[in-house]
Amino acid sequence: MTLSLTSSAFAHEDDMPPRYTCDGDNLSPPFSWNGVPAAAKSLVLIVDDPDAPDPKAPRMIWVHWILYNIPPAAGGLVEGIAVDKLPSGTRRGTTDSKVLDYRGPCPPIGRHRYFHKLYALDCLLPDLGSPTKAKLEEAMRGHVLAEAQLIGTYERRK
Repeated sequence: MTLSLTSSAFAHEDDMPPRYTCDGDNLSPPFSWNGVPAAAKSLVLIVDDPDAPDPKAPRMIWVHWILYNIPPAAGGLVEGIAVDKLPSGTRRGTTDSKVLDYRGPCPPIGRHRYFHKLYALDCLLPDLGSPTKAKLEEAMRGHVLAEAQLIGTYERRK
């Protein structure tokens, strides 16, 4: 079975509802996953936007959420999950908003794509503190068993 990542809030390459954005409640979407390899010791979830700041002239990838050392048996995350409700052992990384929490889409211009990436690792990562995406990806190198991706889009209403 192949690793898959889904959300009951939006389909792959579909619009993300405003409640998960800065125009709504800024809640993290609900996620479910299946097909985690038996050898997986932990999961990583990274949410980022490769279209920042303008999809017609992107200059950076904006990181919206980082979770690592998610237990493989977790099966998913509920909508708007609170820090104290994260699966036991889950750690958070630092986003480009300089916070450890989810920050939903808030594109300044145009329709952006939001990549929700799930990685199954063959190890439990050491305590990295509150790593940036780059530091986390460096620690993951050589340990990825499988990956899945769910893309949502969002454009602010004028």
